[in-house]
Amino acid sequence: MTIPSSPAGSLTPSLDLLVVGDCNPDVLVLGGDVTPAFGQQEKIVDSIALVVGGSAAITAVAAARLGLRVGLAAAVGDDPAGEFMLAQLATAGVDCAAVVVRRGVATGMTVALSRGSDRAILTALGAMPTLTASDIDAALLSRARHVHVSSYFLLERTLGPGLAALLAAARRGGARTSLDTNWDPAELWTDDQLRGVLAQVDLLLPNETEAMLLSGQPDLARAVAALTAMGLGVAVKRGAQGALCADGARSTEPARVPAPELPDGQVIDATGAGDCFNAGLIAGLLGGLDLPMATRLGCAVATLSTRGAGGTAATPGLAEALKLAEAG
Repeated sequence: MTIPSSPAGSLTPSLDLLVVGDCNPDVLVLGGDVTPAFGQQEKIVDSIALVVGGSAAITAVAAARLGLRVGLAAAVGDDPAGEFMLAQLATAGVDCAAVVVRRGVATGMTVALSRGSDRAILTALGAMPTLTASDIDAALLSRARHVHVSSYFLLERTLGPGLAALLAAARRGGARTSLDTNWDPAELWTDDQLRGVLAQVDLLLPNETEAMLLSGQPDLARAVAALTAMGLGVAVKRGAQGALCADGARSTEPARVPAPELPDGQVIDATGAGDCFNAGLIAGLLGGLDLPMATRLGCAVATLSTRGAGGTAATPGLAEALKLAEAG
């Protein structure tokens, strides 16, 4: 599989992927016991690292490493944390022209306490939820073949009101659209605004728990059935169990895609694996794969990303990801 390029002088959009959402550093704390002990107790952990964070930013970096031409629309503050993110994204080849810098506002930041496959996450939103649909120029939408939105629930009060119209405009321009809501901190999960957004989404990319909560169903099978009945394509991330996908426009029968395995000792950290899955799946679709095969590529990219600390330290190139996907 290769990613098609735009011929010189053609009217083909100049971005393969526009990612919209959150952009913030992760302070990643790794160890077997990372639970803080209050009472002014000091605990030694294995490592602490400052890395690229935010679901949208991780997806953008992973997609760029797969060979896609990627732009990011997000909001950061005019502080060292924002400068760090812009520098890291530029180094990865992500177009940051649509990242808004808010003067006098702190960049959002996350502390992730990670112990193997499980983690606890503390986030200060900062400039993150100041992003609005009006910050995203219509000309930018017209340049993209695919528009993906991450972390809806962190941005629902600012980006949310105009998001359905933004996605509708992208679709009118010929782009496919996808959404990864991530976790809802308020645990409300659905309202009329989100239903309006979902009506303009081609592909929903939740994890297993999120799929059930978004659909209001008690198990995964009924959740997928309910979501595809809305006309949504769905790819549900299931961690070490791989993924489940169904194209609501063509078939509601889900396909189960296993996750490839790495040799013992290679799995370091699962932070951002779901975001890397999104990048791999989107790259597969843009490369002409059907949804099950694109989902397989997404699983391969997610698995390979766990070899390093944070979401972007070990994200693979396309050749390596395809080799693992085909081996599985």
